[in-house]
Amino acid sequence: MPNGTLLLIDDETSLRQMLARVLELEDYTVLQAPDARRGLELLRHYAEDVLVVLSDVKLPDGYGLDLLPRYKQVAPLAEVILMTAYGTIPDGVRAMKEGAFDYLTKGDSDDQLLVVVDRAAEKARLQRRVADLEKKVGAQYSFDSMIGRSGALLQARKLAERAAPTDSTVLLEGPTGAGKELFAQAIHQASPRRSKPFVAVNCSAFPKDLLESELFGYKKGAFTGALTDKKGLLEEANGGTLFLDEIGELELNVQAKFLRVLETQQFTKLGDTRPTSVNVRIVAATNRNLRQEAEAGHFRPDLYYRLAVFTVPVPGLNERREDVPLLAEYFLQFFAGKLRRRLRGLEPEVLEQLRRHDWRGNVRELKNVLERAAILADGDTLTTDDLPAEFHYLPAAPTTDEASDNSLRTLEKRQIRQVLHDTGGNKMEAARQLGIGTKTLYRKIQEYGL
Repeated sequence: MPNGTLLLIDDETSLRQMLARVLELEDYTVLQAPDARRGLELLRHYAEDVLVVLSDVKLPDGYGLDLLPRYKQVAPLAEVILMTAYGTIPDGVRAMKEGAFDYLTKGDSDDQLLVVVDRAAEKARLQRRVADLEKKVGAQYSFDSMIGRSGALLQARKLAERAAPTDSTVLLEGPTGAGKELFAQAIHQASPRRSKPFVAVNCSAFPKDLLESELFGYKKGAFTGALTDKKGLLEEANGGTLFLDEIGELELNVQAKFLRVLETQQFTKLGDTRPTSVNVRIVAATNRNLRQEAEAGHFRPDLYYRLAVFTVPVPGLNERREDVPLLAEYFLQFFAGKLRRRLRGLEPEVLEQLRRHDWRGNVRELKNVLERAAILADGDTLTTDDLPAEFHYLPAAPTTDEASDNSLRTLEKRQIRQVLHDTGGNKMEAARQLGIGTKTLYRKIQEYGL
């Protein structure tokens, strides 16, 4: 199997052909050029294929050290090895500083040349794999990957796209399970920081006494068990984006430290006396109304106003019901591939039930429902039998008299019927939500003929 493509630029024909032959014996494909002009032409044409450029320093129409930036500009993922008959230390230092992989003296052994070329080619292959992975991640978390055509989703996406290229702090507001982290990832991927880390932190997932040390890090001996220095998540995200999910869960003392990060890009680790500087973009998310939390004294108003520089309301699934069929088809095919099953689609009755469902868990709940249905499906099409129990328990429609009757008895009957529907007929859960005992609920069901 070929090792890859190399570009060899040298005006000495016999030496160039000899080196090409040596490299070809190692299963490399070697492109040859006698001068810089022809070499750059070949590099432009084969930029996607060339792993390594081997260039003489003294060429008839250019100087290798001056040409180095042009080689890197045309093929940024390729490595460049400069060769010279009369090497000098200053030239070698300059070559390495400007991005050359190595600086070799002509006449060295072929074995040494092959070792350097192999190492350069391996580095170039690795860089290509990383670039491919970054493209896949970028495509997976881009705005274009968002599924749906509803007005509410498109409006939220439009706002997020406007904020993405800036360094402004963004606050994503929306119910749990609506896809706020997907928005945060898309903002990061559409920003100049896309090649730097994206670090996500769920503030409700950490015990409150540990969240501060996880965010800011600590010095050795800061507390019992701090045996070594530890970088916090803010430092891990340096140069990139820190996503704080459920930021409303931050303790007030942590909020004060985080406010300083937003204002100065500095913080002090636990047990340290000197501030640490970072360059981090903050994207935060909450399912609470932070303005009301601030007015009630549960959240610092000054931090709220720093976070709410640019607010994006992420709609819940009930606000974008027209997107349910698209999302359902996507999740069905996703889980079909994961389970290695062939599932062609959903019956119309299934889509109708999905449209009518009250999606309190939003997109996350829909995803879970489709995963379960894909596992249970016997045929190649999802049927209503594959849906969870709550989709089979539908309350009887109120009579005409009931619809116009607002007596206390009728209102109570409607409420019990609705809660039984929402809980899929689970009597214990329905009683808990209604705030009555289970025995009382059974008596009411019998009394109202439910």
